[in-house]
Amino acid sequence: MYQKLTPKQKALTINLDPTIYGTFAEIGAGQETVRHFFRAGGASGTIAKAMSAYDKDFSDAIYGKEVKNRYVTQNRLRKMLRYEVSLIEERISRDTNPGRKYFSYANTVTTINFDKTVKGHGWVGIRFQVKENEDYNEIVIHVKFKENDATLQQETLGNLGVNLIYGAYNYYDNPRRLIESLYDEVTTDNLEIDMIDFSGPAFAYVDNRLMSLQLVKNNMTDAVIFNAEGNNMLPADILYKKNIFAVRGSFRPVTKVNIDMIRNGMEMFLKDAICTQEETEVLIEITISNLRADGDIDERDFLDRVDVLGKLGYTVIISNFSEYYRLIDYFSHYTNGDIGVTMGVNNLLMVFDEKYYKDLSGGILEAFGKFFRNGMRVYLYPYKDPETHELLDSSTLKVEENLKELYKYFKHNNRIVDITSFNPEFLEIYSREILRKIACNISGWENQVPDGVAEMIKERGMFGFKNELSLRQFS
Repeated sequence: MYQKLTPKQKALTINLDPTIYGTFAEIGAGQETVRHFFRAGGASGTIAKAMSAYDKDFSDAIYGKEVKNRYVTQNRLRKMLRYEVSLIEERISRDTNPGRKYFSYANTVTTINFDKTVKGHGWVGIRFQVKENEDYNEIVIHVKFKENDATLQQETLGNLGVNLIYGAYNYYDNPRRLIESLYDEVTTDNLEIDMIDFSGPAFAYVDNRLMSLQLVKNNMTDAVIFNAEGNNMLPADILYKKNIFAVRGSFRPVTKVNIDMIRNGMEMFLKDAICTQEETEVLIEITISNLRADGDIDERDFLDRVDVLGKLGYTVIISNFSEYYRLIDYFSHYTNGDIGVTMGVNNLLMVFDEKYYKDLSGGILEAFGKFFRNGMRVYLYPYKDPETHELLDSSTLKVEENLKELYKYFKHNNRIVDITSFNPEFLEIYSREILRKIACNISGWENQVPDGVAEMIKERGMFGFKNELSLRQFS
């Protein structure tokens, strides 16, 4: 357990280090971070410049104009960081200042509005050197404010900025600790971090998907999203005003059933929503509870799953939403578009299980009000019982007696619809059986997963697969 320092202690530690030297550029919420360094004392050897290009015209004159005049963006932040570092390199001679590690800290944020209808958000980042003359590293984060007062939000931002600068120089070799330290003197009730990105030589070994996982695992945010290439994405950029089609699963591994469910459910959704695939975001969701199913989160197993999904071209969302209604509620904060979810019969039966809603004052009715909001539809994939061979769909599944009329209501109003176009052969595929065969090195599962997936599992020794090649690679 590392010792937590106050913002003043952290700022003073940085100020007293003669090798650290840089600039502060803060837009939108005042000079909240640099204020800590000025007040701590000894700042003359650390702060080259502090500025607040608050006026848009003046800011444009320095950093250039932004597309659609959007100033609170990741692109704007990175422009600021790189411009300010270039000025230090240009104006401060290395010859007369040997041993110095330059940095540029910047933020571009908007705090809560006057009517308190928009809480505020922003981008915060640092570009810094670990060693003199070494290439620069960057840490960029997106924050969402939760406090209902602009002054309190500014104070929170100032503490976060100090934590980021201190963490960059003291915990760069331990990114997990760095992420945890961002909340020193800051609480998750006051601030949410929903995206983080590490780059540069000091973080060459860092997988940003694992860093995103830490945000959800540590309750710093409810969900993170990354694309098929494994890049962290801001949820608002992905979901804003989009139609959303989602599927939840363990994907351990992905099977032909999963793909059949997604493709056929998606086809029905596009027709119902009268929209195109370009207007729709397809999301594959894995919950933290699913990743913890066998105890602690196995990061290798996590990467195995998302690597396969990425190979198949899917965008992945990792969430702490155990209940489906929380997922839909989350989507609804970003879009008024159509939302569809595809699931199997067993999952739908869990949705209709009242035990999951005991913490809600309105019980299952409150949950369903959020789940089936704005015309949301469930696209139900049938299930074939391996013992009785009975085919279960929306007409044959059985919910509890006291919920039958409620179930009929949603079915009759086409809020629960069957996926009727499916491959009957896929109903004999069971992911647990595939996983057992993989772990026991039993053949016969290869043709039950999408093309290219079996080869990937074997080459990388995923999901417990063992052969001569994988033993050599991973021993």
